[in-house]
Amino acid sequence: MVQHKYVIVGGVAGGMSAAARLRRLDESASIIVLERGPYVSFANCGLPYYVSGEIEDEGALLLQTPASLAASLDLDVRIGHSVVGLDAAAHRVTVSAGGSVEELQYDALVLSPGALAAKPPIPGLDHPRVRTLRTVEDAKALRGMTAEGATRAVVLGAGFIGIEAAEALAARELAVSVVEFAPHVLPPLEKEMAWLVAQEMRRLGMDVRESVAAKAVTDDLGQAVVELSDGGSIAADIVILSVGGTPDTSVFVEAGLADDRGYVMVDDHGHTNLPDVYAVGDATLSVDAVTGKRRPIQLAGPANRAGRLVADAIAGTFTARPTPHPLGTAIVRVGSLTAAMTGANRATLDDTGRNYTTIHTHPGNHAGYFPGSTQMHLMVHVDLDSGLILGAQGVGGEGVDKRLDILATAMRAGLTAPGLMDLDLCYSPPYGAAKDPITMVGMVADNVVTGQTRLWHPEQLDWARSQDVLLLDVRSESEFASGHLPEAVNIPHTKLRSRLDEVRQLVAGRPVAVMCQSGVRSYIAHRVLVAAGFDSATLSGGMLTLKAWLGPDAETTLVKP
Repeated sequence: MVQHKYVIVGGVAGGMSAAARLRRLDESASIIVLERGPYVSFANCGLPYYVSGEIEDEGALLLQTPASLAASLDLDVRIGHSVVGLDAAAHRVTVSAGGSVEELQYDALVLSPGALAAKPPIPGLDHPRVRTLRTVEDAKALRGMTAEGATRAVVLGAGFIGIEAAEALAARELAVSVVEFAPHVLPPLEKEMAWLVAQEMRRLGMDVRESVAAKAVTDDLGQAVVELSDGGSIAADIVILSVGGTPDTSVFVEAGLADDRGYVMVDDHGHTNLPDVYAVGDATLSVDAVTGKRRPIQLAGPANRAGRLVADAIAGTFTARPTPHPLGTAIVRVGSLTAAMTGANRATLDDTGRNYTTIHTHPGNHAGYFPGSTQMHLMVHVDLDSGLILGAQGVGGEGVDKRLDILATAMRAGLTAPGLMDLDLCYSPPYGAAKDPITMVGMVADNVVTGQTRLWHPEQLDWARSQDVLLLDVRSESEFASGHLPEAVNIPHTKLRSRLDEVRQLVAGRPVAVMCQSGVRSYIAHRVLVAAGFDSATLSGGMLTLKAWLGPDAETTLVKP
C-alpha cells in the first residue's frame, strides 16, 4: 500500500479541518501539520472575551494540543515550525525550527497561513503600548495591561475585531476611544444600520470618532499619544491596531503562488496554480456568491468548510463537492445590540449595476403582547428582475441572529424574497409572532416585486423635499409634533380617506411621497392614494430608517413646532 505524504502549513481553522478530514479519509497517510506559533488549535474568535474577562480561563481558548491531536487523529503536529521555502516542482518545503532547517517531501500540500494584522504607514506603530488582537499572546498581553492599571485605550479601526476589542476594554472599565477612517463604524454595514451601532457604543461610554485617521503615534512619558488627522490627539495606555489583515504569504509569493497583493488564487476545490498545492482560509481569494467577483473572506466558517472540502478533493475517494462561494455572513455583539449581515451591501451592488431595491422593516423580536419584546431593524436588498435576495443586515437585540441565519439560508437555497413568506417557521409568543419578521419581509418584498408597493428611500430625500413632490406625513398629530421634515404636510392615515379632496388640491399634479414612523401606516396610506388615482410612493422603513440615515444631522434636519 502506498503511504501518501500530506503537509499542512498552518493550523487553527482551515488547516486543522483539512488535516482531520484527511486522516478520516486515509488512515495510512503521513500527515504533518506545521504551525509557526505555539498553538495549533485555539479559539481566535474568543480572544476578545478573554480580554473582557467573560472567558476567565486561558486554557478554555486552547481547543487541541499536539499531544491530543496525536492521540486522537495520529497527526504529527509541529509547533514553532516556519516554512521558509517552497519548491513546487520538487514537491518539497523547507522548514525552519529551533535554529535548524530541514526539507519535507509531500504528495499534497495544503496552505493555511492565515493573515497578519495590517500595519498602515503610520509612524510610531512600534511603540510598546501599541498591540494587536489576533493571537493568544496578544490577548494575554492586553489582559495583563488592564490588570496593571491601564485606564485609557484607543482602538484604531472599527471593524469586527476592533468593535469586539473596544467592547472588551470598556467592560474592563477603561475609557475607550474608537477611531475609524471610514464614514462610519463597521464599514460593511449600511450607514443607517451602522448609526445604531455607533449610538450603542456611545451609550456604553465610548468616544466614537468617524471619518478620522491616525497620523502618528508618539510617546509622552511612557504613554502613547495618537495624533489624528482632524488635528486632535488622544493619550492612551493601550492602543489596539485593528485595521484589517494582510495575507501571510511572503514565502509563497516567491514561489510564484500568490497575486500582487499576496492573496492566493484557488479554484472551486482549493487547488492553486501549482501542482498538488492547495490553499484555504484568510490568505485566499473567494468568489463572492452574489457578485461573482473575487475577494478575501476572512471568517472562520468558510475556512473550516474549505479545509474539509479540500481534503475531500486531495483524497479523491469520491466525487468531491466544490467549495461553496461564501456570502460573507457575519455577526458581532455591541453591548445590548447584535449586528449581523450576509451577502452584498449597497456599495457593492451599485458597483455591479444591479437593478435592486431595499426593504426596511422594524419588527419586534417576538409577539408584542408577550413581556420583553424588543424592536429589531432589518434590511434586505432585493433584485427587482429576479426577486432574489442579494444581501441582508440586521441590528437589534434577541432574535437578530436567527433572522439573519434564515436569510443567509434562503440566499444559499436560491429562494426569492417574496418566497420568504412561504416559510414554515416556529411560532410561540416568547419566540416570535404569527407573522414572523421574516414572513413580513417576504410580504413586503412580494408587494414591491409585483408592483403593489412603490418605495422611496432616504437617499431620495432631496427629491421628496423638492417643490416637485408633495411630502405627506401620515403619523398622528402628536408624533408629527415630536419632529418632522419642514416640507411635510401632516394628515394622519386614519383621516386620509375623508381628506382626499384636500390632498388633491395640495398635489396639483405632483407625485406624493408618503412617510410614517416605520413604514406600515404609510403603506396603508399609499394604497389608499393609489386607489384614488394618485402617483404615490412610501418611505421604506419610515422615520425610524430616515433618522438613522441622517444620523447626527437628524437634529438639524427635523423641526418641532
